[in-house]
Amino acid sequence: MGDHNFFVGQEFLDVKAFRNAIKEAAIAQHFELRIVKSDLIRYFAKCATEGCPWRIRAIKLPNAPTFTIRSLEGSHTCGKNAQNGHHQASVDWIVSFIEERLRDNINYKPKDILHDIHKQYGITIPYKQAWRAKERGLAAIYGSSEEGYCLLPAYCEQIKKTNPGSIAEVFTTGADNRFQRLFVSFYASMYGFLNGCLPIVGLGGIQLKSKYLGTLLSATAFDADGGLFPLAFGVVDTENDDSWIWFLSELHKALEMNSEKMPQLTFLSDGQKGIIDAVRRKFSNSAHAFCMHHLTESIGREFKNSRLVHLLWKAAYATTTIAFKEKMAEIEEVSPEAAKWIQQFPPSRWALVYFEGTRYGHLSSNIEEFNRWILEARELPIIQVIEQIHSKLMSEFKDRRIKSSSWFSVLAPAAETQMLEAISRASTYQVLRSDEVEFEVISSERSDIVNIGKHCCSCRDWQLYGIPCSHAVAALMSCRKDVYSFTEKCFTVANYRETYAKEIHLIPQKIEWKKIGEAPIPMDEDAQVVRPPKFRRPPGRPEKKRICVEDLNREKHTVHCSRCNQTGHYKTTCKA
Repeated sequence: MGDHNFFVGQEFLDVKAFRNAIKEAAIAQHFELRIVKSDLIRYFAKCATEGCPWRIRAIKLPNAPTFTIRSLEGSHTCGKNAQNGHHQASVDWIVSFIEERLRDNINYKPKDILHDIHKQYGITIPYKQAWRAKERGLAAIYGSSEEGYCLLPAYCEQIKKTNPGSIAEVFTTGADNRFQRLFVSFYASMYGFLNGCLPIVGLGGIQLKSKYLGTLLSATAFDADGGLFPLAFGVVDTENDDSWIWFLSELHKALEMNSEKMPQLTFLSDGQKGIIDAVRRKFSNSAHAFCMHHLTESIGREFKNSRLVHLLWKAAYATTTIAFKEKMAEIEEVSPEAAKWIQQFPPSRWALVYFEGTRYGHLSSNIEEFNRWILEARELPIIQVIEQIHSKLMSEFKDRRIKSSSWFSVLAPAAETQMLEAISRASTYQVLRSDEVEFEVISSERSDIVNIGKHCCSCRDWQLYGIPCSHAVAALMSCRKDVYSFTEKCFTVANYRETYAKEIHLIPQKIEWKKIGEAPIPMDEDAQVVRPPKFRRPPGRPEKKRICVEDLNREKHTVHCSRCNQTGHYKTTCKA
């Protein structure tokens, strides 16, 4: 059927196969089809163009589902010019055309569907029809959005059953059980964080794009090698102050359940007011810093100057107040407006030299990296979003367990490299011992005081990064101490292996656990059904960026002309 030509006596598996073939031929050969008679035993159609003699008849063979062509009359005289909005190119036909492509690429866009159909068949279909076909195709492959919410309780039970100790809870609102929130934290993730990760938690969210929207909130950490470690995640119908308080409340309960003593944590976020208030209320003893990646992106977007971005990074990483003030003065020289803009973010919330918590050199969260895990699944029903995260977690835990089994160093690779560089530099320093714990270390550029008892150096790198700096290494080696024993435990290979020690187990396919959810429940059956939120995706193109609350309240930047010294325009548009 590659050439779409028919002949008398040609047979087809059944009536459906014949109908699909005739429809495909009409589309490919650019003629409209008028069906005169079509049922389970016979089919009669002709060309829809008035005066065109082409006709086709087919019937079902006795005692078999096979369909065969009985007569084929005339040749097309219509010119075969049906190229725009072909009637046979229905949504169902487009679904069959794109189904395999959708399986391979969830982000197969309507405009790409239009392009591929035009390229293969030479016809043009409406954009809205391609969009509807994609929606229907995704529902056929992955289930509908409504089904996703309905099956959530059963899916959460499967998470807890297959991964004992895990938390998976659905929260509903109203008498009709509308979905409101979902919280998930696998036991392996919670154990790995408390027993191996750095005590740093990144917070953030990403908008989902399914029929009922919603936002995925997440808490992530860093493993001993600086890798992304998802700790917990949730889905909320609306991201607001209340949803962040709820999410951090659930996170706090999960940590309490799995540890005797709440660890001293440092949080990293984009500085939304809702997150700041929620951290203050639920983790009152923790430190909270602004994510530098978000802050530098904001200044770059606001002032369109890459030098400002570079200087802000330099200021953030400065380890002395003098160096910090020098970089801030340079920012002032480049743009007084930018210097004023930065003042709304207290240095104690982002600058290394003023921040009171411990970040071990991690000035940015890894939320964006986690969000990339689900970028392709954002348009799918809620269960597929969770399944995408679960699948990725399973593979990452397994791969990292295997990878770390071949490590023979004391520290994880990134920390080990840092230590070897410090040892190499330390060999050129002169060390003067003051007492049992205090040393003066002299290099060609400077002199530093090291106290190995307090794990500190006047350069501040040891305190800030948790790994002995080159000055500390020189002092430790001079008194024959093991430099590795003075490194924070969270950077060791042993901790890395402990992080991924627990396994994340497979969750059965939907067909298996769906049967459990469909089992008859004698009483209160309606209470088990979770219905989708009332809010649905609005028409029109969605925002590409999540809007930070701080951005909405921020004073608009006034442009300034360097030629005439007036405001409201640039030098290039100056009329003077």
